[in-house]
Amino acid sequence: MKKKKKVILSVFFVLILLLVGSYLYNNITYMEKPLKKIYSAGFIEKQVKLKDGTIINYGEGPNNGKTPLLLIHGQGMTWEDYAKVLPELSKHYHVFAVDCHGHGESDWNAEKYSAKEMAKDFIEFIDVKIGQKTLVSGHSSGGMIAAWMAAYAPDRVLGTVIEDSPFFSTEPGRRENTYAWVYGFQLYEDFKNQEKEKDYFKYSLERSYWKKVFGDFLWNKFSEDAIAYHKKHPNEPVHIKYLAPQINRIFESVTYPYDHKFGETFYDNSWFEDYNQTEVLSKIKSPTVFIKAATNYDGELLMAALSDEDADHVVELLENGKRIDVDTPGHDIHYDKPKEFIKIMVDFLEEVQK
Repeated sequence: MKKKKKVILSVFFVLILLLVGSYLYNNITYMEKPLKKIYSAGFIEKQVKLKDGTIINYGEGPNNGKTPLLLIHGQGMTWEDYAKVLPELSKHYHVFAVDCHGHGESDWNAEKYSAKEMAKDFIEFIDVKIGQKTLVSGHSSGGMIAAWMAAYAPDRVLGTVIEDSPFFSTEPGRRENTYAWVYGFQLYEDFKNQEKEKDYFKYSLERSYWKKVFGDFLWNKFSEDAIAYHKKHPNEPVHIKYLAPQINRIFESVTYPYDHKFGETFYDNSWFEDYNQTEVLSKIKSPTVFIKAATNYDGELLMAALSDEDADHVVELLENGKRIDVDTPGHDIHYDKPKEFIKIMVDFLEEVQK
């Protein structure tokens, strides 16, 4: 009997070690593995200079003769944020994924920080680097850029996928009651107007929404380690190896190479210069899919990019559009639900090609 108990305990101990080992291995490699896969799939990072001298940094997949796809990431990210979906998408498309202005290794020129100016540059990018009609997919602010391209350059756009973009919730009078405003744009404005703390990353963590979710003890520990990592690796996204990817994502997504002047244009509304959201959507004639993540509230604070009513209004304005809901509380659908995102993109290609 004692021998049997020892065997059971040994097996239990081994299982615990395997589970802990698997957890740590996943946490350590969750960023590195997708990046290795995209380069193994044939992606190459490149740069192009536009006619006015603007540098656009981008990743290009294998030139396989397939329909071109232009991916435009959301605010605060880089083209490699699509790493989880790029290898599979490159089997169906000739993929181009850009760094937006003020992000990654594209030019940080504040004069270009508006949806219209970036859209015009990405239209030129299609002309210079792609050379044919392109399917365009944009996440968050990138989706608003993609929408402008589809509305005002229909001869360059085959179809558009708008991924959880904040239409209408970003308008003055509405935006002040959103997570992005309170814990993003307004928080950075408050930081600029004080002198006590010089490090915005530290300042933001001390006032983060997630502090009340995890509690003071855990959040202070996570923050302390995140700040130490950021000081040691200032040019890398923060990655705390003992934390699960879902928690690490909080720190990772706010420490990519990013010009905070880009975010300031959302605060002063200059990002929407010459951008009437209703008009833009109404002018899109080509096939369009709007992908919506789950809508959540904390009291009256909108924790999502936009409300369900906003998403319905988007589709009502589109001449040839439809809405697809993806069951994820996260805003980055391509990251949180890569299989679902890939299926939407493959199905949409078949629809556009009919």
